[in-house]
Amino acid sequence: MRVKVVDLAIGIIMAGEKEVLGLWLAQTEGAKFWLQVVTELRNRGVQDIFIACVDGLKGFPEAIETVFPHTTVQLCLVHMVRHGLNYVSWKRRPEVAADLKRIYTCATADEAEQRLAEFEARWDKEYLPIGQSWRRNWPRLIPFFD
Repeated sequence: MRVKVVDLAIGIIMAGEKEVLGLWLAQTEGAKFWLQVVTELRNRGVQDIFIACVDGLKGFPEAIETVFPHTTVQLCLVHMVRHGLNYVSWKRRPEVAADLKRIYTCATADEAEQRLAEFEARWDKEYLPIGQSWRRNWPRLIPFFD
């Protein structure tokens, strides 16, 4: 048996319609792979990417910005929450998840940052890596507030 990765890129055009931009089969997924993908998309006629929502793959945002330098890159909140909950026992997950939700459902980035500070004050003693991860990735987590 061989394990392969199938990656999918979906775009939403200015008219609001979704388009499948491509499917790629690869041995592994990495920033170099995604640099090739976004270069291929540009060569096939994609002129600009307004906003890209990506998982936490290291180097992925930079790969996009290399080819499309005006793109706003947003880290996927689902991936961030799942990553954070990996540090939490099953019993405590609903409580921690509820406090994370208070961050990303705010109306403004300033309000969200205040909720993050509250989260850190409550949970850093038990789950320090969660708050650290959100702080480290904060510039890539808040674009959707705009």
